[in-house]
Amino acid sequence: MAVETLSPDWEFDRVDDGSQKIHAEVQLKNYGKFLEEYTSQLRRIEDALDDSIGDVWDFNLDPIALKLLPYEQSSLLELIKTENKVLNKVITVYAALCCEIKKLKYEAETKFYMVSCDCQIQMGRFIHSYRCYEVVMNIVHQLAALYISNKIAPKIIETTGVHFQTMYEHLGELLTVLLTLDEIIDNHITLKDHWTMYKRLLKSVHHNPSKFGIQEEKLKPFEKFLLKLEGQLLDGMIFQACIEQQFDSLNGGVSVSKNSTFAEEFAHSIRSIFANVEAKLGEPSEIDQRDKYVGICGLFVLHFQIFRTIDKKFYKSLLDICKKVPAITLTANIIWFPDSFLIQKIPAAAKLLDRKSLQAIKIHRDTFLQQKAQSLTKDVQSYYVFVSSWMMKMESILSKEQRMDKFAEDLTNRCNVFIQVGFLYAYSISTIIKTTMNLYMSMQKPMTKTSVKALCRLVELLKAIEHMFYRRSMVVADSVSHITQHLQHQALHSISVAKKRVISDKKYSEQRLDVLSALVLAENTLNGPSTKQRRLIVSLALSVGTQMKTFKDEELFPLQVVMKKLDLISELRERVQTQCDCCFLYWHRAVFPIYLDDVYENAVDAARLHVTWVCAADCHLLDKLCKEIEKDLRLSVHTHLKLDDRNPFKVGMKDLALFFSLNPIRFFNRFIDIRAYVTHYLDKTFYNLTTVALHDWATYSEMRNLATQRYGLVMTEAHLPSQTLEQGLDVLEIMRNIHIFVSRYLYNLNNQIFIERTSNNKHLNTINIRHIANSIRTHGTGIMNTTVNFTYQFLKKKFYIFSQFMYDEHIKSRLIKDIRFFREIKDQNDHKYPFDRAEKFNRGIRKLGITPEGQSYLDQFRQLISQIGNAMGYVRMIRSGGLHCSSNAIRFVPDLEDIVNFEELVKEEGLAEETLKAARHLDSVLSDHTRNSAEGTEYFKMLVDVFAPEFRRPKNIHLRNFYIIVPPLTLNFVEHSISCKEKLNKKNKIGAAFTDDGFAMGVAYILKLLDQYREFDSLHWFQSVREKYLKEIRAVAKQQNVQSGSQDEKLLQTMNLTQKRLDVYLQEFELLYFSLSSARIFFRADKTAAEENQEKKEKEEETKTSNGDLSDSAVSADPVVK
Repeated sequence: MAVETLSPDWEFDRVDDGSQKIHAEVQLKNYGKFLEEYTSQLRRIEDALDDSIGDVWDFNLDPIALKLLPYEQSSLLELIKTENKVLNKVITVYAALCCEIKKLKYEAETKFYMVSCDCQIQMGRFIHSYRCYEVVMNIVHQLAALYISNKIAPKIIETTGVHFQTMYEHLGELLTVLLTLDEIIDNHITLKDHWTMYKRLLKSVHHNPSKFGIQEEKLKPFEKFLLKLEGQLLDGMIFQACIEQQFDSLNGGVSVSKNSTFAEEFAHSIRSIFANVEAKLGEPSEIDQRDKYVGICGLFVLHFQIFRTIDKKFYKSLLDICKKVPAITLTANIIWFPDSFLIQKIPAAAKLLDRKSLQAIKIHRDTFLQQKAQSLTKDVQSYYVFVSSWMMKMESILSKEQRMDKFAEDLTNRCNVFIQVGFLYAYSISTIIKTTMNLYMSMQKPMTKTSVKALCRLVELLKAIEHMFYRRSMVVADSVSHITQHLQHQALHSISVAKKRVISDKKYSEQRLDVLSALVLAENTLNGPSTKQRRLIVSLALSVGTQMKTFKDEELFPLQVVMKKLDLISELRERVQTQCDCCFLYWHRAVFPIYLDDVYENAVDAARLHVTWVCAADCHLLDKLCKEIEKDLRLSVHTHLKLDDRNPFKVGMKDLALFFSLNPIRFFNRFIDIRAYVTHYLDKTFYNLTTVALHDWATYSEMRNLATQRYGLVMTEAHLPSQTLEQGLDVLEIMRNIHIFVSRYLYNLNNQIFIERTSNNKHLNTINIRHIANSIRTHGTGIMNTTVNFTYQFLKKKFYIFSQFMYDEHIKSRLIKDIRFFREIKDQNDHKYPFDRAEKFNRGIRKLGITPEGQSYLDQFRQLISQIGNAMGYVRMIRSGGLHCSSNAIRFVPDLEDIVNFEELVKEEGLAEETLKAARHLDSVLSDHTRNSAEGTEYFKMLVDVFAPEFRRPKNIHLRNFYIIVPPLTLNFVEHSISCKEKLNKKNKIGAAFTDDGFAMGVAYILKLLDQYREFDSLHWFQSVREKYLKEIRAVAKQQNVQSGSQDEKLLQTMNLTQKRLDVYLQEFELLYFSLSSARIFFRADKTAAEENQEKKEKEEETKTSNGDLSDSAVSADPVVK
């Protein structure tokens, strides 16, 4: 409890004069100010980290993409396995053909559709489209072989009720590709010019075939082939040539055109696909029906071409679709009119229709465009609400945790939100934009500003949908895998019910056996990742498995819905990307200025630029912004002059500063930073104008300050650099890119210099001690330790690869065999490792495989060791550079032995605290320089001590074989070195080099880490090499003496060359031996690890002894308790 009575001293405080309140308010104000500053500091940190924190990368950077597409390495043959061998073959053939079509379609989309690339290359690509014809022919033959009308001939499988609709859909996709290629060529007149250029290119090839690596005799047949192609390609006959092929086998094989069963099946499949497509075409639930409709038209024309029969009613139904969908975008700006295609390809049927109905289709097209233009603004408003609502749903459904009791229901909801809402909106918006823009372009009608703005708003929505999927990609990825499993479970349940129904019926028939096998195949295939191949096999298997009323009507439709959902959810990311891809806007770039003007006028919505990043390609906005900012700064600085009224309440005001708050906008492979662009423009303008009129420097300086205050732009002062410093490649740059440096530069041990391996210039860069010393002087001596730390990190990665190589079974077994061999023969061979054994290893390792550049595993291992050695050479150079820098700095000190203590002198004089701090700092700098110039840091010892314990551990016993691989390594190195030196005298100097001591440094370093100098010396390898070459040189000399009397000049010349080659090899081995011996000195090769430890212990004992011996009396007399 507090004591109530107060001491007399506190009586004074009872008088309230208000001072306490004032003091408290001041403290509270200070505290509030502190909190404000702290809050703004935290906000700045948060803003700085905003792009890097979170679950996903920045949408504009996307350095790593998350692929959700299921993948496995199983082949079709591994997946299609049932007891029914015939069915296996049928499904395998059809699945393989469908996969081939998908590959051809992907190749067409990625190579052929991009017609804006180099013209000669593009025309060269078009020539490879003949493969499509072969695939179409093969599919028709395979289907005709299955559906045979000859009742006597044996059937492959019973096809009654079997409809391979998937096959026809894939065939339709391939025909769509050919049709698209025709449309591309028809729409791009420049391709004909490119064709002419391609033929000119061939003429130049004809004049100089060797330059292009082509045999002259192959050119004439190729030119004939080109003439044949010219008629098909440039006249839009790619599709026509495909369907006009001779489908009937001439040698009595497959009959197609007279096969009535196949004709009926073909027509039935087209009608079935059309029935599914027609119901959803033009509806909000449409997904890919337009693409399928193009395929149906292609299939219909192919059917007519083969069987020469036509279903007038169905033909009319196909044309009626044009009322719903007057035009379809095939790719980019290529728009396709179904009515024109059908009338052109089947003119006989077109004659049966009256002109009015054909004219009505064209009139409807104009009406459709007018109605679409009028409803665009309403559509934008509707979709804004829909997409916003969907985004909220996405955030809501993905943010809350999944409840285990309602897991299935939650997965169904997520599936619906992903597909039936998000993807469908993307498809609908994309279709509106593409169809409207391409129709305007195709019909050459002007677009109103309102329509342009509305379409660009839709583009924003489209990119917003993509961004939403991307931003939540981690949760989406997690959900997709669960949804896929859930859908597979539903499909498996439906199939198992049908399978039980088939098994319960005891009546045996081949058809029933096929059904059962197909259901088993579908079931087995669904038990795995939902890859394209597996889904394709399930689709084909169900084509067989759904006959004989295996499934009830109420069971079959839900199964089809589930399989369709599975297709969509498995390819969700890819489909969303395809629908949200706005590359087609390249062909409509004329609308950008209108859109950018709208963004500029409504500066409040500046963030829209990030959504429609493609619009930023136009410099229209940037230049306009630069001019406006410059004008505003000028008028603000010159307010003392009589200017126009700038009152914002009268003339209005735009807040252009919002543009500078935007992050850099990505455009293909470059970034557009509005802030940096405007800053650079102003810096350049102010600098140039100041140079012209130096007396205006104050005005431009004021404008610079105003730009910083008003717009937050960091401007550069307009002064020229006073001097430059020659310091070669900077240490900081090397440190950051140490992995590139050690592979691109070669080390010279004696001169302590690095030389660039190759260069595009006429000279090679070199790095020596002076350059390093200059860099250290620039950055300070602290950079030395940081560099060694970076090198340590680099060595860690390289030693991991080194360990993997040594652990490889092929390498380890060979090395153990070589060690055993040497132990057995060393007494017979005078303890020398045989040269032949090393040569055999060097040659034999090539059998394990070589890289495309022709390098063996031993070549790559040698390069690895050279890179390790280069890193050690760089550390040595850093130390030497540090000594050099310190020596240059310390030379101004008169006497290194007697340096005065400035701190004590300042204290004696009683100078100010600041002077004392300066003196203390000077003393520390002087002592640091004195220490560095005297000895420097033993970095090599540090790098040995840090790695040696790990290398010598029992778990790394495989590294102990290293010494036995050194002989073949040296042999490999000498061959490489001679090859490099020989290239110095050649015109093409790629790969030429005269030094590479990094290898010797690397070998010496690794031998030290493994404590294997004695083991390596026991091989007496270099003595063995010397003896071998001297023996061969004597043999050649002896042979020369014997042959000197003969007149065979060629033989003598050969002998001289042999002797010269042997001399070169011996010299290279001698040089390597000297380099290795020199390198070993750095790592104290004269002492083993045990001897070094003994020396260390002796030093420690001497230190203890110098501190004084303990007297006996100091030792406790009590007995030691164990």
